Amino acid sequence: MSSEQGRRRGRGRSSGAGKSSSGAGTGGSPRAGASGPRTGADGSARPAKQRHSRRRSAFTPPRRVQLRDGDGAPRPAAARDADGMADVHVEDGERLQKVLARAGFGSRRACEALIATGRVRVDGAVVREQGVRIDPAQQVIHVDGRRLQLDDTKLTVALNKPRHVVSAMSDPEGRRDLTEFTAAYDQRLYHVGRLDYETEGLLLLTNDGELAHRLTHPSFEVEKTYVCRFDAPGGPPRSLVRSLKDGIELEDGPARADRARVIAQDGQEAIVEVTLHEGRNRIVRRMFSALGFELTALVRTRIGPVLLADLAPGDTRELSSKELGTLMAEVGM
Repeated sequence: MSSEQGRRRGRGRSSGAGKSSSGAGTGGSPRAGASGPRTGADGSARPAKQRHSRRRSAFTPPRRVQLRDGDGAPRPAAARDADGMADVHVEDGERLQKVLARAGFGSRRACEALIATGRVRVDGAVVREQGVRIDPAQQVIHVDGRRLQLDDTKLTVALNKPRHVVSAMSDPEGRRDLTEFTAAYDQRLYHVGRLDYETEGLLLLTNDGELAHRLTHPSFEVEKTYVCRFDAPGGPPRSLVRSLKDGIELEDGPARADRARVIAQDGQEAIVEVTLHEGRNRIVRRMFSALGFELTALVRTRIGPVLLADLAPGDTRELSSKELGTLMAEVGM
């Protein structure tokens, strides 16, 4: 991020070019040199012509169409300055549709449509004008309720943690840790929660302390999905899924899966997908152990809206602005 983007730009107003000067009455001031009312061919007085519209300058935004919600009520509009430009406008900022396109919301034309239909908010105000410029480093943008993370100093990364790696930046026993996966980034990243030494799969790394706090705080109930493999000669019992969803009493209190389903079985092994919003230590392994099954493999495949997908073990990828915005919205940011 450039130093110019890092500072708050002064909020300017759009140009006043193209305004007509005010005069007495509704028709503006009469033409220079006119000494009285204009007359017709018969000598009777003709009323002066009224001006119905102003000539637009190149900087005047297009006329805004008042959109309505489903119940027919007008949608609230953003506050505006004297020229009709939303007051979130920053004179030397970047065009809003360009910022949206860069964040992954499609072509410039598609982003203009998002703005025109009232789906974009800047600092809480709906913006429908195409000429609005903003400071993405200082202003908060939401699209369909999802916040865009446009601060270049903040970084959130998805890692597919391999087995036999500790979820820490160092290990007194000398085992593999997370530093080998963060070395490629200039920012100092921290892990969001943990996966145990034997577990593999999705782990988030970030330098956004508020995001990390919310993702790990139990009050936000962020869902996590795991794929669990275990020995099951003859197949898993029919009661297994029901028991996971009904709840299991553990030594530190009851634990319950939000969802569970058998996704594969071959008479020797079974694979069950489990989704829950708790983050207690080794909770998935302990739930299966309480039911008499020891997991031979455990992979986390999802955290909230973020998917592991085809990310290979040991690989990382930066979350897109759109993906990160959805994640932030889920925890109220």
